[in-house]
Amino acid sequence: MPPALQCRMECRDVPAETLYDVLHDIEYRKKWDTNVIETFDIGRLTANSDVGYYAWRCPKPLKNRDVVTLRSWLPMGSDYIIMNYSVKHPKYPPRKDMVRAVSIQTGYLIEGTGARSCTITYLAQVDPKGSLPKWVVNKSSQFLAPKAMKKMYKACLKYPEWKQKHDPHFKPWLFPEQSRLPALALSELSLQHADSLENIDESSLAESKEDRGEGSDEDSLT
Repeated sequence: MPPALQCRMECRDVPAETLYDVLHDIEYRKKWDTNVIETFDIGRLTANSDVGYYAWRCPKPLKNRDVVTLRSWLPMGSDYIIMNYSVKHPKYPPRKDMVRAVSIQTGYLIEGTGARSCTITYLAQVDPKGSLPKWVVNKSSQFLAPKAMKKMYKACLKYPEWKQKHDPHFKPWLFPEQSRLPALALSELSLQHADSLENIDESSLAESKEDRGEGSDEDSLT
C-alpha cells in the first residue's frame, strides 16, 4: 500500500468558510489549479456527497493521471471535513490517453482559528498505478504538495472578489437545493480496487529539463 502524504498550513486572512468554498468550487478550480486538465461533477448521491472526475498533469515524461471519486463533506461549526475515495462508474471507464489512479483515501480538515484565519491539514493516500522514479516521489512530497498548498492559499485570497462576478449566490455545497447535478444511485457505483487496474513501469524515466525549474506561482485568477 502506498504511503500517505500529509501537509499542514496556516492560512492568515482566510476565513475557514472561504477555504471550504474554494475546495468545493469546481469552476474556480479551473482558474487556480494549473495542474488540472479536466474536471467535472458527475452526479449527486446525497445532500453532502457526490461523484466527480479529475484529470491532472504529471511531471514530464510521465503519463497524465485521472480519477473518479466519491466525495463527502461535513461542516462542523467553524471546522469542515472533505473526504474522497475512488469508485468505478460505468460511463467513465479508464481512458487510453490517461493512467487511472486510485484515491485510497484523501481528505481535508479545515479548522477555524479566528474570524479571518484557519489551518488546513491535507492527507492523501493515492496509488498512481505504476512504478514511479524516485525523483517523482521525492518531488511530490518535498516540493509539489507544499507548492500546491501555497497556490491554494493565494487562490483563497482572491476568491471573494472572483465569486462576486461569477454566480455569487450559487453554492450547492452549502445549499443542496441549488444542485443542478443528476441524482445517482449508490448501486450504479462500485469501489475502485487498485489491483484491478493496469500497472505501468515508469521507474526508469528521467525528469525533463522544463520540469526541473520551479516555475511561477503567479496564475491568472481574473
